[in-house]
Amino acid sequence: MEISLCMIVKNEEDVLERCLTCASKFADEIIVVDTGSTDKTKNIARKFTEYVYDFEWKENFAEARNFSFSKATKEYMMWLDADDVIDDANIEKILKLKEITPSCADVVMMKYNVSFDSGGNPNFSYYRERILKNNGSYYFEGAVHEAISVFGNIVYSDVEINHQKIKVNEPQRNLRIFRKILAEGKELSPREQYYYARELFYNHFYFNAASQFNGFLEGNKGCINDNIEACSLLAQCYYKLSNEDKALQTLFKSFSFDVPRGELCCDIGQHFLDRNQYENAVFWYQTALRAKEEPASGFFRKDCYDFIPYIQLCVCYDKLGDLEKAEEYNEKAGKIKPYDESYKFNKEYFKNKKERR
Repeated sequence: MEISLCMIVKNEEDVLERCLTCASKFADEIIVVDTGSTDKTKNIARKFTEYVYDFEWKENFAEARNFSFSKATKEYMMWLDADDVIDDANIEKILKLKEITPSCADVVMMKYNVSFDSGGNPNFSYYRERILKNNGSYYFEGAVHEAISVFGNIVYSDVEINHQKIKVNEPQRNLRIFRKILAEGKELSPREQYYYARELFYNHFYFNAASQFNGFLEGNKGCINDNIEACSLLAQCYYKLSNEDKALQTLFKSFSFDVPRGELCCDIGQHFLDRNQYENAVFWYQTALRAKEEPASGFFRKDCYDFIPYIQLCVCYDKLGDLEKAEEYNEKAGKIKPYDESYKFNKEYFKNKKERR
């Protein structure tokens, strides 16, 4: 397998060399498309490749990424963001993948770790289409949160890529692009409506976000994972709008799309914990521990399947007066994250409580 790495960049001098140093160890060709940098980004890119192109930014990520794909000459294409990092262990996995992947493979999926705990371990991940056959069949769609509709022989690999930002991008950039699309009279696809609702939520426009999430769910055209995540975020909108009953109803609605996910069980557990209904909270945190393992696609918050239920069950049982069980669950949490401050605080709390007896 020969790979053309295709990237789009703008003002990434802080992170680009880090990314390309990783990529140069496995990529057979590196293509960097610059969309208007005013810093040293292009100079850094030229240290790794002669294939550096300019592309006029048109408020459309898919267009820029597809232009980068159009420059690829190798059998397969791979994309990365400038603030992505691949450690040595996963570089070795990619090199192995290049050796053993059959030529009939069309798409290789890789896990994308986008959030990390205080110990540097990933706690929010999902699979993305990462390597694609260069046969003209695959292209990005969507001005924002662009993605590729994959088909054919899809291989799920164990490669993990870390998305490690150093600086925060323009906060309302994506929201601005969506509003431009709407101002031009264009209709959002179901996927675009879902991501537009997310942008409204992240920018604290909770009433408008709730309206868009409801429209998305009522349209009944979203994929299972987007529907479940929409329920979670719609519930958060309702909490912000002081409509607690609707929030809880929306969390339960997620069960109409799939068996209970750990993330939603923890949300429901938090609902009852916040209202001092500890036995109800215990039920839902225990359910989170029994939830099915990581889905092949969709967002996955690992902590919701072990650490969070353990630490919250510790709290619940302490409130219920069962000190032994509370301490037991805190120790279970500690085995997963011995460095976590909440675990260490609880450990000291139980020690002091025993000394006062």
